[in-house]
Amino acid sequence: MTTPSETCFSCRQDALYDTLPPRERIVSDALWRVTHAVGTSLPGWLVLVPRRHVTSIADLTDDEAAGLGLLQVHVSRALREVTGCAKTYVAQFAEKPGFEHVHFHLVPRMAGLAPELLGPSVFALLNPSEAERVPTAEMDRVALAIRRHLGSVPITSTP
Repeated sequence: MTTPSETCFSCRQDALYDTLPPRERIVSDALWRVTHAVGTSLPGWLVLVPRRHVTSIADLTDDEAAGLGLLQVHVSRALREVTGCAKTYVAQFAEKPGFEHVHFHLVPRMAGLAPELLGPSVFALLNPSEAERVPTAEMDRVALAIRRHLGSVPITSTP
């Protein structure tokens, strides 16, 4: 029988937390971790991940749920400052095998985004060719800028 730490990408990453690069641990607290999405052509595409294994929003604790709201707003503000985005899209599916762990995409919707990429169609920017992917150095640069912008602001209201 396998455990989440063996089959779940988010749990495996969280177990390695202290060794992760900046893009994988932009900010975190006891309940949530913010990471840059991998395999995207859009700098600043972030993912909010609960620190414990959970596969349904309905299974979040009240503290996790309360923290999620603040985290989405604080990180969205930081994204606006760092990327200049017009707004932030938020989406949650967690259906891909190995990625069933609840996670929320925070996508910076840039002014002038092509009309065919608006709304859910922005997911076409995931899984581009290797040449179109955001380089890891750029993900780290964005991650550190967001971390600096957030500064000492608590990201959630943990007890």
